[in-house]
Amino acid sequence: MADEAAGGARRGGEELEAAAAAAERGPGAAYHMFAMMEDLLEKLKLLNYEEEAALRRHHLRPLSRHYFALPINPGEQFYMFCTLAAWLITKAGHPFEQPQEYDDPNATISNILSELRSFGRSVDFPPSKLKAGYGEQACYVLDCLAEEALKHTDFSWKRPAYPTEELEEEAITEDDAELTLNKLEEEIEEEETDNEENFIDLNVLKAQTYRSDMNESTKQEEILESTTDAAEWNLEVERVLPQLKVTIRTDNKDWRIHIDQMHQHKDGIESALKETRGYLDKLHNEISRTLEKVNSREKYLNNQLEHLVQEYRTAQAQLSEAKEKYQQGSGGVTERTRTLSEITEVLEKVKQEMEEKGSSMTDGAPLVKIKQALTKLKQETVQMDIRIGVVEHTLLQSKLKEKSNMTRDMHATMIPETTIGAY
Repeated sequence: MADEAAGGARRGGEELEAAAAAAERGPGAAYHMFAMMEDLLEKLKLLNYEEEAALRRHHLRPLSRHYFALPINPGEQFYMFCTLAAWLITKAGHPFEQPQEYDDPNATISNILSELRSFGRSVDFPPSKLKAGYGEQACYVLDCLAEEALKHTDFSWKRPAYPTEELEEEAITEDDAELTLNKLEEEIEEEETDNEENFIDLNVLKAQTYRSDMNESTKQEEILESTTDAAEWNLEVERVLPQLKVTIRTDNKDWRIHIDQMHQHKDGIESALKETRGYLDKLHNEISRTLEKVNSREKYLNNQLEHLVQEYRTAQAQLSEAKEKYQQGSGGVTERTRTLSEITEVLEKVKQEMEEKGSSMTDGAPLVKIKQALTKLKQETVQMDIRIGVVEHTLLQSKLKEKSNMTRDMHATMIPETTIGAY
């Protein structure tokens, strides 16, 4: 539990550090590895990684857009990371042994990073970041190796070639087209710039209008009766009709086109709804009948199994009572177990004391020591007796010597007195 708590605290600290680093780099730093992963996938496709890296032989699936950016399966992701890194290093011109599934991950990561540094790439993160098999560091390592592999294969990026799209012009008749004033003026300006032959002078038009007004004022009675032939009028209309048509370019942002599309979709939905309504009604009726059958069968089963349900309820009540009794008994057993453990501890202490006393009583080492001490004392006593005897003998000799000397001295003093008295 302590290790799990420490691991959780460590992971929480790493997440806080990553969040702080992302906040320092900017709001888009959290999505940088997703963009890096998409670039990496495009580079791997250019290198034909699915065939050359032998993913099928290693029982690995092709990468998704965000495979190394999100935690999916850490073990599989780490093995995929090591496999692709080894293949990219070999592809870049540095022979690298393909790592196996049971190799030491620390040694494999260290070898990959050393090869990355040999390409002149900087590594400013701890190797433990790559053990998970995903994240910004894993995407960075694979992206750098993919770039080196593309350089080794003499691949060069070219400018994109965009296809030219030709807009088709649709001719809309005067009755169907609704033009605003601005669009009409733009079309008139384009026609004036493109077709100089059809240019109309406004001054001439004003003069013609003025003359026609003068003629109308003078010949009002003649205008009341038309003298124009109908056939000639139709021919003139057919001749002028192409010039009266206005050609406009369709604009996808125009709200009228959106309305037309909405009407078309509405008609399609209504026509499809007419066909599917019958099938939906039939399906609804079948589901309703099936539900009724299920309800009736359920009621029948409930009626048939009523006594079993009652017995089950009774058994549940008895089981709950037994559980309560068991809990009460288990509480007493716990208390008695605690008391037994205390008594056992006291008994162990008493046994230990008895064993210590018994071992001290049955142990012969103190007796041997006492015997040795007695023997030593006897030896010392004998030596002391010998020394005492020697000293007594020495004293006796000295006393005898003194006594003999005193006797000699006494005899020496008595002899001259006797000799003097004789003379």
